[in-house]
Parts: sequence; C-alpha cells; structure tokens
Amino acid sequence: MIYIGIDISKYKHDCFIATETSVSFSFENNSSGFKELLEHFKPFNKSEMIIGLEATGHYGDNLKSFLSSHGFSFMEINPLLVKKFSDSKSLRKLKTDKKDAKLISEYMMTVDYKAYHHQSYHISALKSLTRERSKLISFRTAQYNMITKTLDIIFPEFNPFMKEQGYSDTSLYILSYFKSPDKIAKMTDLHYDKIRKKSMGKFSYPKFMKLKELAKETIGTSQDYHLDRLSTSISYVEKLNTDIKVIESRITELMKKYPTYFGSIKGIGTLTEAIILAEYGNISLYDSPSQMVSYAGLDSTIKQSGTMSTTGKLVKRGSKYLRSALINITLILMVNNPLFYAYYHKKKQEGKHHRVAQVNLAKKLIRVIHHLETTKTYFDSSLLK
Repeated sequence: MIYIGIDISKYKHDCFIATETSVSFSFENNSSGFKELLEHFKPFNKSEMIIGLEATGHYGDNLKSFLSSHGFSFMEINPLLVKKFSDSKSLRKLKTDKKDAKLISEYMMTVDYKAYHHQSYHISALKSLTRERSKLISFRTAQYNMITKTLDIIFPEFNPFMKEQGYSDTSLYILSYFKSPDKIAKMTDLHYDKIRKKSMGKFSYPKFMKLKELAKETIGTSQDYHLDRLSTSISYVEKLNTDIKVIESRITELMKKYPTYFGSIKGIGTLTEAIILAEYGNISLYDSPSQMVSYAGLDSTIKQSGTMSTTGKLVKRGSKYLRSALINITLILMVNNPLFYAYYHKKKQEGKHHRVAQVNLAKKLIRVIHHLETTKTYFDSSLLK
C-alpha cells in the first residue's frame, strides 16, 4: 500500500508519499497546484493509495472536492489524534508542515482505513447552512436582549403584558410602527384592524385597549437615543428573521436528498435532523455509539489515582452545534416518547440533576441513532430498551 499524508493550510498544502524513495513536496491551493498533485499520483494505482488529511475546517474543502471528482478516496483525521500520535513518537517540540505531512502518512499506517463517504462533500453544504442558521439565531437572540433592555427603560410593562418567548411579528410591528409608549397610547381602531390582521386574529380588542392603557400610565422614560436603538434592533431582527427563513427553506430542500432512519423518531424535526446528519456525516463510519458520544463532546472526564476514581465535567470537545442540538432535543423527545421520558425520570430518581439527566438521555438517543442507521431500520418504540 502507498501511504500518503497531506497537511492542509490556507494558501498551500504539503504532501508526503511514503514509498521506497519517499516523495515530499508542497503544492498551491489552486488549479495549477492540484494538477501538480495529480502528476505525483500518476505512477500509483488508486486502489493501493491510502490518503489521509487532517480535518481543518473549510481550507480543505476544495481539495476534497477535487480528489473525489478524480476518483480518489481519502480519510479525514482529527488533528488532536495526530498531535497525540506525534507526542508518542518524540518529546521534541518540532513542528513544520512537511513534518506534519509525513506524520499523517505514518499515522495512516497504524489505523483502520475508513474512506470519506462519497456524499460527505455534498453534506458539507448542509453543515454550512445549519451552522450559519445557528449563528444567525445567536445574533438574533442578542438583538432580542437589546430590545428587552431598551423596553425596560422606555416601556417596562410591555413584555410582562405580551407574555412571549422572544418577540412575535405582532409585537415587532407595534414597536416598530408606533415606537414610543406615547404613540401606542394614541392608537385608534383603524390601527387595531391592522394589528389584528398582522396577528391573524389572535390579538383581541380588549387586549388592544389594555395595551393602550398601560402605555398611557407607563413609568418608563423615553429618550430619542433609546427609541433609535430600539428601531435599529428591530430592523436587525426583521432582516435576520427573513434570512433564517431562507436558510431553513434550503435546509429542508437538501434534506429531501438525504433521508435518514433516525428522522422517524417522533419529536426530531427536519432542522434538528439536518444538524445531526451534517455534523456526524456518514454514521456507518463510527464503530460504536461511544465514538459518536465522544465526537459530540458528551463524555465525562475521568480522573483515577490509586484506589480513587472520579468523573468530572463534560469533555466538550468536538462539535458544539451537535452537542447543543442533542441536548436541546431531549425535552421534545420526552414529550413525544413515553420511554424516553421514563429513562429521564429514572435518572432523576437516581439523584441526577436535571441537566445531567438530559445529557444521559442525549447519550441514549445517540445509541438509538447509531442502531437505526447501522441496521437501516426505522424507529419502533416497542423495541426500545
């Protein structure tokens, strides 16, 4: 077998081909550089080539696409594993790109080769979309917080009265159109008709009159810069809402091409299914659920010395997007699946804190997902143990 290691960087990549003579070279991250790589690969049979490269974010995406399009298989490696392999070989702190490429090829000789799935490059588009959505939601939450802080000053009675999680289109419409409590207090019945249509009939006339009364008697104080800050945050939220809807539509369309078996679990919606699929990729590449747990950073630290052994906090390595999705979905799983709730309740009876019980339930979900995807079966709660 021909073991090949490629060290990825932004503008150029380094390659080491372990043969009798060994070949080491650098090539640029562009068309001419990729053609140069092909020239070095020509003497070898594709079926005998074991190519490994570190998972280094988006810098290697174009190379991976190029290799796939030319019929080469390759394996992505966690950089942490390569570092530990390096530490095990020498105590010297010597790191160069060429040395790293050689080290990757040596590491490939010690592990089972698991080729990057042919769909993985396309699923990376799904990963980009789901991660972008997560970032936009975080930014929107920051703007929600800014709106809340501003309202606490100019109209502190508004949020307790509306009793909303976040801000609905109706609330944003009222705040952006009327802006100050003084203008809200002077709303007319014509304004009510527009608000009622915006809320699809949910905003009642008694509620409308009560809001006017609260605005008239508010203890808040309005300054121009407060109103300007409120308008700015609302405009951000409205733009973010539009962008998020567009991304979610694209995610939904992509998921039609990649149906999963774990999507049959009641409570897992399309967006959560997309995050799990995008972050894990081809689940058949994982030998056991414990590897999936580790990738999500849901395993606990273990400290052992002599006769003492303790478990600590979550490792929290791996994908934070995946970890968040798996933990957050547990609440919905408990509502829709009695057996998942029973498992959570069991952990609570064992004295586990709510958050710890959630993590345990997330681990159980991972075990179920691994079983469904590796056996290619749909979820059946009657078979759940």
